[in-house]
Amino acid sequence: MNMPENQNNGEIQQPPQEADDPGSPSPEETEQQREQIKEMGEVATPNAKHLIHCLNIIGQVEGHYILPPQNKTTKYEHIIPALVAIEQDRSIEGLVIILNTVGGDVEAGLAIAELVAGMKTPTVSLVVGGGHSIGVPLAVCAKRSFIVPSATMTIHPVRMNGLVLGVPQTLSYFDKMQERIVRFVADNSGISPDKFRELMMTTGELMMDVGTVLDGERAVEVGLIDQLGGLSDAIECLYEMIEDGGGGE
Repeated sequence: MNMPENQNNGEIQQPPQEADDPGSPSPEETEQQREQIKEMGEVATPNAKHLIHCLNIIGQVEGHYILPPQNKTTKYEHIIPALVAIEQDRSIEGLVIILNTVGGDVEAGLAIAELVAGMKTPTVSLVVGGGHSIGVPLAVCAKRSFIVPSATMTIHPVRMNGLVLGVPQTLSYFDKMQERIVRFVADNSGISPDKFRELMMTTGELMMDVGTVLDGERAVEVGLIDQLGGLSDAIECLYEMIEDGGGGE
């Protein structure tokens, strides 16, 4: 009598177990990803068409001084090592920066912007909500910048107090810092230094202050931001930059 094919000497053969999907993250990796989002507002997306990293800059950019705990902040001591790690990690093909910030510490914000501008990794920024004060250099530091139509950006001079800088300094310091911002923005966007200064010193638009508020369409019109668009536009642009071989201007 022939034995059934699925039996061997009375022992039932167990079906082979399916191998784990190599593309699926392990529970440990998933938990680590959740912690990254919770603590630092950043996450890599390993199962996408290209491996890109999302960096979130929200609330107030916190620099050398700790802000009150009720403030929503982005800490530059978190962002800087994250940028270094992204630039070193060759498996990460691109970086998308999502901005919704009221501004913050000038030196910290400019330091982050300079680091992003100096990266070889393809970078795209997207302003949602707002990109105010020092958020302006942060918005233009990527190789390509986007803004949603409803977002706004506030351009004004470096101030002694308020959202831009919270410690008193000399007038000479403010002048030099302001020129650094003007030069950086002009070098990394399509706006001219003279036009940026004009918007910075406009009177009658901001109550008790000088400066200009731009909506998304106007920010593109003056050359500050490259393009109107949303998340899908920014991601598609980043993919094209990756596939073109590095994302030059």
